[in-house]
Amino acid sequence: MQDTMAVPLDAETKVAERPGDHQAELRLWLRLLTCTNLIETEIRRRLREEFNVTLPRFDLMAQLDKNPSGMTLGELSSRMMVSNGNVTGLVERLLAQGLLDRRPSPNDRRAQLVSLSSDGRRAFRSMARTHENWVAEIFAELGPGEIDDMMRLLAKAKTSTAKAVANRDAAQ
Repeated sequence: MQDTMAVPLDAETKVAERPGDHQAELRLWLRLLTCTNLIETEIRRRLREEFNVTLPRFDLMAQLDKNPSGMTLGELSSRMMVSNGNVTGLVERLLAQGLLDRRPSPNDRRAQLVSLSSDGRRAFRSMARTHENWVAEIFAELGPGEIDDMMRLLAKAKTSTAKAVANRDAAQ
C-alpha cells in the first residue's frame, strides 16, 4: 500500500463535494473568501520577503501617500478600519525606521499629524510599483473582458450585500 500524504481541502472544495448540502450562494461566498485568502497570503509573503514590511504597514503608507499633507491617527484608524492602538503601533515602528514624520495638528494641539518622510515616500512608491506588478501577475490568466465582467458582477454583489445589511438594520 502506497503511503500518501493527505492534502487538506479548503472550505470551497469541501462544499463542492456535497453540493446538495449547501446553496449556490454559500459556495459563491466560500469561493470569494478562498480567492481573497490566497491572494492576501501571497501578497503578505512577497511584501515580507522582498521589502521586509507587513501588509498593515504597506496599507498605512498607502493611506499617507494618498494624503501628502498628513493624517491624524484617528483618521488613519478610520480609513484602515482598525483600532487606534493598532495604528499607534504601526506608526511608532515606521517613525523609528525614518519612514514617517510627525508634527502637531494645526487644528487640534492634542492631535498629531503623520505623513510620509521623503525616504518613506520613495520606499512606498517602489513597493507600490512592485505590488501592482504582483497583482497583475496574479490575475494574468484573466483577459480584459473577463476582468470587466468580474468587476461588474462584484459591484452587483457589493450592492446586494449593502442592501441586505440596510434591510437588516431597518428591521431592527
